Amino acid sequence: KILVERLKPVLKGIQSEKEKKGDENFLTVTWPELCAAAKGQSIDLSAHDHWSGAGERSCSYQNYGAAVTEVMVDVLTGETEVLKATILYDCGKSLNPAIDIGQAEGAFVQGLGHVFREEVLIDETGKLISDGTWEMKPPSYRCIPERLEIDMLKDSPFDKGVLSSKASGEPPLVLAVSAAMAARMAIASARADADHPEFFSMPLPITVDTIQQLCLTQDEHLVL
Repeated sequence: KILVERLKPVLKGIQSEKEKKGDENFLTVTWPELCAAAKGQSIDLSAHDHWSGAGERSCSYQNYGAAVTEVMVDVLTGETEVLKATILYDCGKSLNPAIDIGQAEGAFVQGLGHVFREEVLIDETGKLISDGTWEMKPPSYRCIPERLEIDMLKDSPFDKGVLSSKASGEPPLVLAVSAAMAARMAIASARADADHPEFFSMPLPITVDTIQQLCLTQDEHLVL
């Protein structure tokens, strides 16, 4: 709205000049024309605002989302491939769908790193030893699903938010739990094949070695 009000006089000026020159389409002004004229008049083409979420404008809210994830687990090595993830995310009325989808993609992959790779290691003295990329394994390109689909929930404006929007940067991270649960189902299937259908605990992160051990695959099972 700030820029619209700022550019209205410029628009009228361009239209007036075109009308004087006999241009039948004097009402038609392109965006490049408008911006060039504004720049020529040293008009600021940027606008910003700040929302603190405090005082009368304070509000708390929930972000909603759902994810369905398909994985493939190698019971011999414990390696897990995320084949497909489909996500539906509620960010209110998106200010910029391309940015919000990108944020959701990044948060989801960050969550995959949390559930599959980023193990916190502490020695017997309580010292953190997973304090570098040699010990701490952040998510890599191998963690990204082969097929990743993200849709924004439609017709869900959030009246209290900035222009009816909700945050999109961090909340989708928790949807990566769907990948962990898919891996758990695969592990449970392997354990059932090994005659161990009973309940089992599964710590997070479920690293490669943890998955391999949980599958209970033995030499005698490797028979064609």
